[in-house]
Amino acid sequence: MAHARVVVRPATLARWGDLVRLFGPRGACAGCWCQWARKSHADFRRDAGAVNRRSLRKLVASGEPPGLLAYLGGTVVGWCAVAPREAYVRLAGSRVLAPVDGRPVWSAPCFFVAKEARGRGVTVALLRAAADYAASHGADTIEGYPLDTRGVRTPAAFAWWGLAPAFSKAGFREVARRSPTRPIMRKRLRPARRRRRG
Repeated sequence: MAHARVVVRPATLARWGDLVRLFGPRGACAGCWCQWARKSHADFRRDAGAVNRRSLRKLVASGEPPGLLAYLGGTVVGWCAVAPREAYVRLAGSRVLAPVDGRPVWSAPCFFVAKEARGRGVTVALLRAAADYAASHGADTIEGYPLDTRGVRTPAAFAWWGLAPAFSKAGFREVARRSPTRPIMRKRLRPARRRRRG
């Protein structure tokens, strides 16, 4: 039986229910609701749970989707955060993930794939769609910060950055490595002219 094709859509307010179903009562992991990279350590710990959920919903409702949702056979199975790098305040203070250069880039720092859909190319599909999404907003470069565990099995709870082989399959290339297991990987894009609103 052929596998269903992964379909990726922006996380709009109309799809908020799908995002909630995917993340479940734990907000993907420990009440995160994909806010770890967007908040300082202190703010994230203070807001874990309901406040982080409200923060994500506000982003989704803003009209500028903060990420993408993947579907298999009509069922939501995956998430990828994607936005300009400056949206992720936690990256600014990281020695390992500090900017490579002065180029303005978009980032894809967080993934969540439902257990039953892992190993089916969902992350690769999300990365390709994230690159297209960033390009449609005028970006010429997108980067991510995957784990490179060199064949060692990584527990799902630690794989939310994504894994390096998936980035490679999606056309990303390593541009820096300040830690043995944490490459910075980039993909150059062909930016589209951003549509004017209104």
